Amino acid sequence: MENVLIIGSTGQIGSELTMKLRGNYKGNIVAGYIPGAEPNYEIKESGPCEVVDITNAGQIAQVVDKYKIDTIYNLAALLSAVAESKPQLAWKIGIGGLCNVLEISREKKCALFTPSSIGVFGLNTPKDKTPQDTICRPKTMYGVTKVTGELLSDYYHTRFGVDTRSVRFPGLISYVTPPGGGTTDYAVDIYYSAAKGEKFVCPIAKGTFMDMMYMPDALRAAIEIMEADPTKLEHRNSFNIASLSFDPEIIFNEIKRYVPDFEMEYCVDPLRQSIAESWPNSLDDTCAREEWGWKPEYDLDAMTNDMLTKLKERFA
Repeated sequence: MENVLIIGSTGQIGSELTMKLRGNYKGNIVAGYIPGAEPNYEIKESGPCEVVDITNAGQIAQVVDKYKIDTIYNLAALLSAVAESKPQLAWKIGIGGLCNVLEISREKKCALFTPSSIGVFGLNTPKDKTPQDTICRPKTMYGVTKVTGELLSDYYHTRFGVDTRSVRFPGLISYVTPPGGGTTDYAVDIYYSAAKGEKFVCPIAKGTFMDMMYMPDALRAAIEIMEADPTKLEHRNSFNIASLSFDPEIIFNEIKRYVPDFEMEYCVDPLRQSIAESWPNSLDDTCAREEWGWKPEYDLDAMTNDMLTKLKERFA
């Protein structure tokens, strides 16, 4: 990678990935955003920023030409719970937008990263140590767009030789960007409540396990897969990656080790609970480990310590 365009640079992943890439590479790392979701001061001052709407193919192509882009990170998407309330928009952004960047990547010879998700799996998928290659029959529009995206990306690679790559992100936990409507976002909200000294009202039921990952590990995965030797990639779209798996009680008790008076109660959100129950408890990421050396660095204790430390500093 030399010149990179990040579409969706102000989102949960994009805001941190932009700065990470700018720290790692000397080329143009272009922060693409849409009006109304402008970059923060740090992103604006540290490198080029351009209006890039994923649904506007001409706009994307102009930016690719202007900065001689060789790699695109397509992070534009509606998260799971939001997508259920706006399914047509979720499809327009997730699939219509993906078709735009796939065609531009084909025409302009760009490598393309489009993240997938544990949302591709459904009730018929094995719940524990979910295999890399298994049944993908999601029950949500979010999951449908992610499965379709994996298939389209594979098609463009095999049919046209586009260098498409992807990982299936679990729930992502970060102290930088607030949650944005994902089913796994309770695992971010709970840290915010603990750091503020507030009681946490959990929308996910006790005993509901889901895969999670700390954002620094997720950023490394997004970069390392694009740096990987393509001759070793038997799978491309998309790799299981795993780090943590827990239910609300486990993360609550871990936080109480650091915040002894922290309190939590349950008020289950039926929509988010039904989505959570359709997703795996844990993923088997053997293929990612073997094909490009994936390995997480953070366990639950290390993540909890870092999250609470950083959030308390912010709220202080």
